[in-house]
Amino acid sequence: MAYLLLLCFKTQKHSIMKTSYLTFLLLLSLSIVSCGSGYVYLDYPQGPEVLLPDGVNNIAVVNRSLTKDEDQQKKSVEAVITGEIAGSDKLASDEAVKGAMAGVQNKSDIRIIIPDTLRMYGTGTRKTPDVIPWDKVSEICDASEADVLLVLENFDSNSDLVLSTAVEQVTSVLKTGKASSRLPRQTRVNVKSYWRLYDPYTKTIIDQFQQTFYMNFDLANGELPHTALSETAYAAGLDYINRFLPSYYRVKRDMHKKGKGRDKAQFDVGWRRSEVANWDGAIEIWTDIANNPSSKSAGRAALNVAVGYEVLGKTDLALEWAQRAYEDYGEKLARDYAKILLRRKRFEL
Repeated sequence: MAYLLLLCFKTQKHSIMKTSYLTFLLLLSLSIVSCGSGYVYLDYPQGPEVLLPDGVNNIAVVNRSLTKDEDQQKKSVEAVITGEIAGSDKLASDEAVKGAMAGVQNKSDIRIIIPDTLRMYGTGTRKTPDVIPWDKVSEICDASEADVLLVLENFDSNSDLVLSTAVEQVTSVLKTGKASSRLPRQTRVNVKSYWRLYDPYTKTIIDQFQQTFYMNFDLANGELPHTALSETAYAAGLDYINRFLPSYYRVKRDMHKKGKGRDKAQFDVGWRRSEVANWDGAIEIWTDIANNPSSKSAGRAALNVAVGYEVLGKTDLALEWAQRAYEDYGEKLARDYAKILLRRKRFEL
């Protein structure tokens, strides 16, 4: 019988069957592994792009992007060429300042102050003006009881509606000999800003940043929504002030979905609790399992407890349990995880 089986496996047909069977076993084993593992996503903190000096909490904001009266005619010509709504930058630049103010509300210790000198004349174009004299910076900060001065040095807006329409019309004439009757359905508004942050105490520029910010808008009958520019400017102000605020990015934390031995059913209950965001309840179950050294699931449970505490924002406890999972039970996933938590703890100090 064994001899006949050996002959059968030597045939091409049965070789394919054997390969398929082995492939099936491999896929089955991978399926079992994936069924026993799980994960959760959470927000991981990262530092701000720009660190403010110690003691800096109050920021005065000035809009210096305005155009002098004698430059208005020149500005209007530029507006027609670029697709900008003539005269709209004056209002929109104030929206950028409002966006910067809103960006720090209830998010940090930073406070935005609007001084009496809210507006100053600059170039009125994308050309960056010279640095404000330091005695003027100190004067504004002292009058408003601010630590530093944030200046919107220039602000300029464009819409690609005019350009895209012109390109489409030229293309249509070249191809068909007629102008296109189709109206554009979407356009993009962009604002270009230049911000400077002045420190009157050290007489240094803490930050200077050339910003380009875009937003897309649907058109109604070929017309741009009247709020498009103000919305874009406001969002640009929000985007800029975020340079001084801590931010977060999404990370994945591996966990164990299944337990072993007699604790398997209880482990499953903990997992189901975590699926409905009952992390306190899940931690309670996994802690009981992890506190039993004879349990085959103790290491897995300890790792899950660590992840649960991180989800709840308790980094110290998360690190303690991750270290325990590796040191006491040799849980492999916990070794690198403990290092990650240690870095996070240092950042949060």
